Amino acid sequence: METAQFILRGLLLLAVLAMLFFSQRYWFRQAKRLKQRISHKGLRLALRYLLIGLAVFVFALTASYFTGGPLRRLSVFPMLGLWLFSSLFAWLGIKVVKAAERIWDLVRKRSATERKPRSAVQSPPSRVENPSRRQFFQTATYFAGAAPFVGAVYGFAAERLRFTLERVEVPLGNLPEALDGLRIAQISDIHMSAFMTREQLRRAVDMANELGAELAVVTGDFITGRNDPLEDCAAELAALHAPLGVWGCLGNHEIYADCEDRATELMRQAGLRVLRRENAEIVWRGQPLNLIGVDYQRTRGLDGRKLPMLSGVEPLVRRDVPNILLSHNPNAFDRAAELGIEFTLAGHTHGGQINVEILESQINAARFMTDYVAGIYSQSSQVTAQTAHLYVNRGLGTVGAPVRVGAPPEITLFTFRRA
Repeated sequence: METAQFILRGLLLLAVLAMLFFSQRYWFRQAKRLKQRISHKGLRLALRYLLIGLAVFVFALTASYFTGGPLRRLSVFPMLGLWLFSSLFAWLGIKVVKAAERIWDLVRKRSATERKPRSAVQSPPSRVENPSRRQFFQTATYFAGAAPFVGAVYGFAAERLRFTLERVEVPLGNLPEALDGLRIAQISDIHMSAFMTREQLRRAVDMANELGAELAVVTGDFITGRNDPLEDCAAELAALHAPLGVWGCLGNHEIYADCEDRATELMRQAGLRVLRRENAEIVWRGQPLNLIGVDYQRTRGLDGRKLPMLSGVEPLVRRDVPNILLSHNPNAFDRAAELGIEFTLAGHTHGGQINVEILESQINAARFMTDYVAGIYSQSSQVTAQTAHLYVNRGLGTVGAPVRVGAPPEITLFTFRRA
C-alpha cells in the first residue's frame, strides 16, 4: 500500500509538471500571436526577444524551484508561483470550456443525423454557426481564462493578509480538574519573507498576546529559504509572551535552509524554547502536564524507504500526566495516538493555501500529501482508552505562490475541557 501511494504521488508530480509545461506553451503561443499583429518591425522584433527571455527565465526559475537551485534566492521568485498558479488554472479552465464546446457540437451533429430520414439524399454537411451558442462559449472561455488571475490577485492582496482567530475547545478524558480551562495560543508556518514582513508578523503576535493564553507555541517553518530573515523573525517573536512560557518545534523549511541549530539558538535568545525530541514539565495550578517537541518528521528517506514516525519519542511520553506534542508534520498523529499522546499540535499544510469548493467537493492540494489538512481530528488510543486529538493550523505565511484562497491565515486559541 505504501509503495503504491509513493508511486501515485510520483505520477501526480509528473502530471503537474506536464500541465505546467503545456500551460506555459499555450500562453507563450498566445503572446506570439499577439506579436504577429504588431505592424512595426522593430517593436515586433523587440517583443520577440522579450518573449524568448521570459520563456528562458520562467523555465530556469521553475527548474530551480524543483531542484533547490540558487535562483530560489531571487526576490521575484514568489511571483513565479503567482504566475504559474494563475496561468495553469486559466489554461485548464479554457481547455474545459473548449472540450465542452466540442462535446456539444458532437451531440448536436449526432442528434441531427438521427432525426434525418434514411431516404434523404446525402449531401456534404455544412456547418452553420449558431451566433448565440458561439457567443456563449466565447464568453465562457474569457471567464475561465480571467477568473484564476482575478482569484490570484484577490488571494495575494486580500485573503493572504486576513488573519483570523480560531477558538477551539479540546475535550480530554483524563484531564485533571486543575487543568480544566487551560488556554494555549498557537502560531505556525510564519515563512518570514518579503511576503510576510515584520509588521505583519507583529500584528499576528499582538493578536496572540491579546488572547491572554497561559501557554504559547510556534510549530515550525519560521522561514522558507536560506536568505530569509530568520533574525527578524526571532526579533518579532520575542514579543510573544505567556505565563507558562513560549515553546516551539522546527519545520521542514528549517531543514531546507540548513539552519536548525541557528534557529534553535536565535529563538532561545528571543525567549522561545525549541524542543528537539525533548520534553518539558509545565505546571499550572499545581498540576503538571508534559510538553513534547520533535523536529520535522520525514515520511521517507532519501532512498525512498519509509521512515518510522516519532522514533525515540517513547521514553518522553508520561502516563501520569496529560501529554501535548508539538510536531510540524500532522502525519505524526497516527503514531502519537498509538503512544497515548492526548493532544498533538501541527501545521505544515497551510490548509492547502487554495481551498475551492465546487459541487460540494473541495479542491485542495494538501490532500495529496496528508489526510489531515486543517482543523481538528480525533481517533481512539488503545494505550489510554481515551480519544486523542490533533489540530492542524493553517499557518500565517505562504510557500510557492504568495496566495491564499479559502484558507486564510490563522492564530488559534485552545481551551482544555474535561470530557
